[in-house]
Amino acid sequence: MKKSRFSEEQIIGMIKEQEGGVPTAEVCRKHGISTASFYKYKSKFGGMDVSDARKLKALEDENGKLKKLLAEQMLDNAMLKDVKLKKMVTPAAKRKAVVHLCDQHGVSQRRACDVLDVDRSSVRYRSIRPDDADLRKAMKDVAAERRRFGYRRIHIMLERQGIYMNQKKLRRLYREEGLQVRKRGGRKRALGTRRPMIVPETINERWSLDFVSDAFTDGRRFRVRAMVDDFSRECLALVPDTSLSGARLTRELDAIIQVRGMPKTIVSDNGTEMTSSAVLKWCQKTKIDWHYIAPGKPTQNAFIESFNGSFRDECLNETLFSSLADARSEIKKWKEDYNRNRPHSSLANLTPNEFADKMTLQKQAA
Repeated sequence: MKKSRFSEEQIIGMIKEQEGGVPTAEVCRKHGISTASFYKYKSKFGGMDVSDARKLKALEDENGKLKKLLAEQMLDNAMLKDVKLKKMVTPAAKRKAVVHLCDQHGVSQRRACDVLDVDRSSVRYRSIRPDDADLRKAMKDVAAERRRFGYRRIHIMLERQGIYMNQKKLRRLYREEGLQVRKRGGRKRALGTRRPMIVPETINERWSLDFVSDAFTDGRRFRVRAMVDDFSRECLALVPDTSLSGARLTRELDAIIQVRGMPKTIVSDNGTEMTSSAVLKWCQKTKIDWHYIAPGKPTQNAFIESFNGSFRDECLNETLFSSLADARSEIKKWKEDYNRNRPHSSLANLTPNEFADKMTLQKQAA
């Protein structure tokens, strides 16, 4: 609030002059104020003496302080509610919470630390711990070679290579790299990678596989095996049939590889066809990494799931199939249209074939 240039005594003096018979205009001209300002003063201080005005001023100041305290308390409560669901056990989590409050609520670091009861020295601390890149690489090499070894045996293998470290440190690095061994199921499954998935940056870097189910007009069910290139979004295969085995899958993969070349990684769920002995032998023969998503986590195979949604919405739900031959014909037409004519929003509205050609030209120019 803007401070008045007149004290309470001066304002009450002006009002007394006007009440004593001096014209209002004369009082305003004498003290250099407008008529509106005079009547504003009079509405506030009219009928008061100096002591009453001072009491009113003190009351207004006290009210302003209380409002400020209330606003600060409400802000503190809002900040506490904002982070109440976040675990703040480790110093790193506390530092993250303080940064979040500073960014979201526009408060200082000191204020955020006071609200969360966090020591500012721990928030300002910067770790000097080395990244241990060489140790991490050696650990991942052993884990890739010995897929069923846990951190204890990896520790032994590293010591045989002359790499010594505390077991607590090794376990921390082991956990940070995500090398935990998954419990093996009841039957032998195809090999899969243990490293985190990365976004593909070139064609044939990663392919995705999945199945889509539909029915003929007579009620019989059939399935469609879909395969896409995750980088170019090209549909590599759409194979409809009433039965699709693992052996047939490997034959189709060999046929596609002869035309396009070999992929670095193939991603799929844990279906029986993808974890069959035929696929296991094929992976061992071709040395291609086969990555299995976690059970019940279709979002880990998001590219093929997005394709399946478009395929079902634009083809399966729009067409009635009377027979397997009819389904193969219609699905083949849709696949060609998808690759050649359908613009893809994630490819700047290019078709998958146009995007693949563009990437090939850029690679040749480089």
